[in-house]
Amino acid sequence: MEKTITAEVAKYGILGGEKLYQSRARLTLPYLVRQAKAGQTIYYSDLAKELHIPNPRNLNYILGAIGNALIELGKSSGKDNIPPIQCIVINKSNELPGEGVGWFITDLKDFSKLSKSQQRKLVDIELSKIYIYKDWDWVLMQLGLKPIQIDLDEELEMAKMVRGGGESESHRRFKEFVSLNPSVLGLKHTLKNGEMEKPLASGDTLDILFTDKNIKIGIEVKSEISGSDDILRGIFQCIKYKSVMEAEQIVNNELPNSQIILALQGKLPEGLMPIKNMLGVEVIDGIKITEGF
Repeated sequence: MEKTITAEVAKYGILGGEKLYQSRARLTLPYLVRQAKAGQTIYYSDLAKELHIPNPRNLNYILGAIGNALIELGKSSGKDNIPPIQCIVINKSNELPGEGVGWFITDLKDFSKLSKSQQRKLVDIELSKIYIYKDWDWVLMQLGLKPIQIDLDEELEMAKMVRGGGESESHRRFKEFVSLNPSVLGLKHTLKNGEMEKPLASGDTLDILFTDKNIKIGIEVKSEISGSDDILRGIFQCIKYKSVMEAEQIVNNELPNSQIILALQGKLPEGLMPIKNMLGVEVIDGIKITEGF
């Protein structure tokens, strides 16, 4: 029922109007275009956080308005191949868009009744179209919107300046705490303690490695004393570690199946949220060490 309401209400917006969900739709679309250009999905919760929308569920109406706006733009311009960019926003629980997206990617009105594997196949087809579509800037221009501009040149240069020195006591203590408490990362509390300082074939060293059946979960930790430059460096380290871990699995005749988490004792700086979302790095911040540890 919810998907019907979302589609019906949103279709009158066409990214115009002054209702809250309509103004939020205009704000949201450039962020979706940013993700499309990066070839990266984004979780409802992460998008809501970046847009300062308190309740991620409110994105349903916003995404419905965007979907209908693209359909109307396609009709009016003669470009009927504009893919449904709202598919790029997915749930953490199943890595799929909300059920309302079925109205935009298939003639079937009972998308929710399809099996998860069938839904995944349909969504993957649309994601491929979204990632290769070349006219997203034209879409924004036609709707009176501008692309997201990100200027992180100074932060990137700072991140490249790796400082020497051994491991701080703060980092060691935080790393040990996380290795013994996988639940603070949303992982099973029944997991065996993580292996600390796990060497990789590239010569790098993972702060922590958890193993859950065939899934290898690497953790890069940054303690409360880490600045924005060190956290940004950690984001890029996560990308590298995931590639190396999965390469090792392939060489060992295993399915490449890994997860990388950047664990922060402090908060993720707001200025780094766009790059974290563009690169699809999982960050869990604000982790507090239990008193008495």
